[in-house]
Amino acid sequence: MTPKAVGEINSEGGPSDSSPSLPPDAHVLLCDDDPELRRLLATYLRENGYRVTPIGDGRDVARHIADASIDLLILDLMLPGINGLEICRNLRAHSNVPILMLTAKGSETDRIVGLEMGADDYVAKPFSPPELLARVKALIRRARMGGQETTPKSGRIILFDGWSLDTLRRELRNPDGVIIDLSVGEYDLLLTFLEAPQRVLDRDYLIEVTRKRTLAAFDRSIDVQISRLRRKIDAGENEESIIKTVRGAGYMLTSEVSRK
Repeated sequence: MTPKAVGEINSEGGPSDSSPSLPPDAHVLLCDDDPELRRLLATYLRENGYRVTPIGDGRDVARHIADASIDLLILDLMLPGINGLEICRNLRAHSNVPILMLTAKGSETDRIVGLEMGADDYVAKPFSPPELLARVKALIRRARMGGQETTPKSGRIILFDGWSLDTLRRELRNPDGVIIDLSVGEYDLLLTFLEAPQRVLDRDYLIEVTRKRTLAAFDRSIDVQISRLRRKIDAGENEESIIKTVRGAGYMLTSEVSRK
């Protein structure tokens, strides 16, 4: 962490009143090898109503997630021994805990690789604490909404091409009935397509509704999320993708959709 970034946290580190705090049981696992940054971020998040477990060794992440109820992992990209990308990839093999990646350089490549490995969002250092807090709140809220949704009048089960998405349980099942794990971002993206089947959705719209913020025009994060989602729901290399790229316009879900 650069001195500038630490200074930003120090100067803006008071509690934020921009939006209501989440319930006090929201538990954040913070993994960064910079002890001063861990202290500052842990203090700031606790002042805003979160339980925080700060750790400095990435090798301890899996154990904490297995032993405790973790609502969000804040994970530094650059860690000694095992880096954040490897941790993220390993976690995605068995866990859908939301992951907010901290990137030192903030380059487009860093962000894309992090999203490819399964991160749900990222913050580039140096960052302001209110921005980090907003991302934390958004990710936890989106993850928790899945267990709080009521059955819609049109049916909570969405069917398409033999697949089914249970919007109450947030469970996606393939045509063989096997549950396919989705990250928070992947679930939001798929649901957006299913709510507007056979309609072209442009990148700006997808970014706005799935990530709850406007990204710079050069940001390819939505393209990365779509690529990850395609790998999970497409039948094979020779089959036409369920999510079609419409050159110069955006993306479209080609399937017919029904509810039950």
